[in-house]
Amino acid sequence: MRVNAEILSEGEEEEETKKGKDVGLQKMVVGYALTSKKKNSFLQPKFEALARNKGIFFVAIDSNKPLADQGPFDVVLHKLLGKEWTEIIEEYRQKHPEVTVLDPPDAIEHLQNRQSMLEDVAELNFCDGNGKVGTPKQLVIEKDPQSIAHAVEVAGLKLPLVAKPLVVDGSAKSHELFLAYDQNSLSELEPPLVLQEFINHGGLLFKIYIVGEAIKVVRRFSLPNVSEQELLKVGGFLRFPRVSCAAASAEDAELDPGIAELPPRPLLEKLAKELRSRLGLRLFNIDMIREHGTRDTYYVIDINYFPGYGKMPDYENIFTDFLLSLGRHKKRPTT
Repeated sequence: MRVNAEILSEGEEEEETKKGKDVGLQKMVVGYALTSKKKNSFLQPKFEALARNKGIFFVAIDSNKPLADQGPFDVVLHKLLGKEWTEIIEEYRQKHPEVTVLDPPDAIEHLQNRQSMLEDVAELNFCDGNGKVGTPKQLVIEKDPQSIAHAVEVAGLKLPLVAKPLVVDGSAKSHELFLAYDQNSLSELEPPLVLQEFINHGGLLFKIYIVGEAIKVVRRFSLPNVSEQELLKVGGFLRFPRVSCAAASAEDAELDPGIAELPPRPLLEKLAKELRSRLGLRLFNIDMIREHGTRDTYYVIDINYFPGYGKMPDYENIFTDFLLSLGRHKKRPTT
């Protein structure tokens, strides 16, 4: 039975509950509100089967019906955009504090703007015995592409610059980026956008997945280093539809050990703990680079809410354990 495809009927729910009791499991119902694309990548058959064996059942939330009339749920998992949905889920959170909502809409909104998403990292001024973590120097351009070159000069940003859309709305366009090599090319960019100083990082990016307190790091190929000579010769800008996708995995590549070495685990654990607290989120990932030629200087260049966990190795077990931890000390009230 595929319980994720539609709301369970009363008879089906009773049958599934009985099954859970038969195997000595406490049933957990996870209502989900996801786009079709996110649902297909996240709710893979292997994951659903594992979760079901542990007493976790995924139930689709019908956006055409009042959320309060659906359930009851132990957990609500969502990643939908728009003011209307935000108001619906926020009202639901207020009226049903016994339900774990992943995650609060106002906290998610904080990551939908590339200016605000990195503010918490910058304010941390994170530095310990395992390394230093900062953010690239950046500048927000709201409008008027003709003024970009002057604004860059005033801000003291050094070329080349990475240009990214200011708003992260889940679309393919919001993940596009451009690498601008000279001042003249800046006027061809389309605001609103964020300009970040490009930091040579050996063409490798660390994608750090956070699932509650669990951390999983994978290597992804990224933009190659830019030399001083290349900067003088190359003009204009280069467009990259998407960097660090799963197809760009560097896990099995032969890499310089100094580039491929993962960031120290204690550093990642402390950083993740700080960001969980500051962001108020439990499901996100951090895109981090190591400055080329250093061993302990890192930069966070992006943070994403509810990333493509289906691309994360062993996500089925990690996410199942996370959901079980949410219900371990909580019991859904009877209605």
